[in-house]
Amino acid sequence: MRCENLDVWKRAAALSADIYLHLADLKDFGFKDQLTRSGLSVPSNIAEGMERVPNQEKVRFLDIARASLAEARTQICIGMKIGYVAKERGKKWIEEAESIAKMISGLMSTIQ
Repeated sequence: MRCENLDVWKRAAALSADIYLHLADLKDFGFKDQLTRSGLSVPSNIAEGMERVPNQEKVRFLDIARASLAEARTQICIGMKIGYVAKERGKKWIEEAESIAKMISGLMSTIQ
């Protein structure tokens, strides 16, 4: 199955793009780079995993994607505390990340 056809991939890619767009003017390049990388890792690992042939490999990459979501959630929380991410936007991103994580877990269960 092509990753582009999966709702979980579409939502993860949209979240990653939204993070990039809203941090475009942030001057703290270290923080911006870390958060955009963890966000970008999610749809990228979903895509790579879905192209793998053994189911164990699919699940392994989906697990990496789920872990990257946890990393992004942490960075979003810190970004909200230090004023880099607006509270409402950060809450929206965290809710979306939690929803995507549940979708990834469900996909992992289906594959296993």
